Amino acid sequence: MRIGILTGGGDCPGLNAVIRAVAKSLLRQCGAQVIGIEDGFVGLMADTPRVRELTWESVSGILMRGGTILGTSNRANPLCSEADTDRVLAHARTLGLQALVVIGGDGSMAIAHGLAQRGLAIVGVPKTIDNDIVGCERSFGFDTAVATVTEAIERLQTTAQSHSRVMIVETMGRYAGWIALEAGLAGAADVILLPEIDFDLDAVAAVCRARERRQRYTIICIGEGAKPRGGERTVQQRIADSPEPIRLGGVAHVLREQLQPRLDSEVRATVLGHVQRGGSPTPFDRVLATQFGNEAAQLIMQGQYNRMVTLHGGRLGHVALADVVHGTRMVPRDHPLLRAARQIGVSLGDTLA
Repeated sequence: MRIGILTGGGDCPGLNAVIRAVAKSLLRQCGAQVIGIEDGFVGLMADTPRVRELTWESVSGILMRGGTILGTSNRANPLCSEADTDRVLAHARTLGLQALVVIGGDGSMAIAHGLAQRGLAIVGVPKTIDNDIVGCERSFGFDTAVATVTEAIERLQTTAQSHSRVMIVETMGRYAGWIALEAGLAGAADVILLPEIDFDLDAVAAVCRARERRQRYTIICIGEGAKPRGGERTVQQRIADSPEPIRLGGVAHVLREQLQPRLDSEVRATVLGHVQRGGSPTPFDRVLATQFGNEAAQLIMQGQYNRMVTLHGGRLGHVALADVVHGTRMVPRDHPLLRAARQIGVSLGDTLA
């Protein structure tokens, strides 16, 4: 049995843990040959496929490493042209792959589903620091991102206190505000603004003015996809040939410019950006990624293809790729964390204080 594995989309803490678990499970349990595809789908779209064999030794010692030893790309979509699709399928046949493990986010899962419809046996593993893949309540990398953002908020809080400032911290999260919500709560933010809830600028300013009179500083945690009522998301750039062509970013700076004339305090903005993706995964993410990788290997050995590994109700499972490619797992308006935030006095920017 020959099994391929690739990592698609943006990098994410825990990718190497998945690679390690998939390879070691298949090597130990069925003696499979595991082939690593380099640079995501680019490795299968090249004229000569970019591959390397993954041995027990080559995947040992990578559990705690950030990034991915195979490399990745978020600008490669073989479904954009028939020629690229045919090349990927032909390379898979030439390499003798019985199945391909695709570790990626919603864009990668959409590509995986398209290739599965063309006859390639696929098992998907959900990967996103945004925690926004449909059907999976917790994806690896999210816990690490939340820990990174929480630490940043804590550090900014001390300078905000010292200088009586309003500090705005922008997190990743295009359409789902899970990072901003959990890190905002963990870091004791005073205002949390999410893509799911359009904020009222007057309401945000009112919170800041009230805190000017009392605590003298304010911490605002905002997801990159948040927008004001009647406004638009802040687009940083557009990349035509990417599975995710719209790049958001900079809403913290826009909010700073809007708030500053309304306040006596100095307003500063910090965009955390890719620092949220980097570094070693937390112990939680190492364990979850290991479970996901092992579960993917089990699906392969059972011949259950065109499925994605999931976590639901605290239990591992799997769903059809077709069920996860058309949607985003967003924070529901009745989520317990939103209720808890309001009850402890955190503003979500949608009502006047």
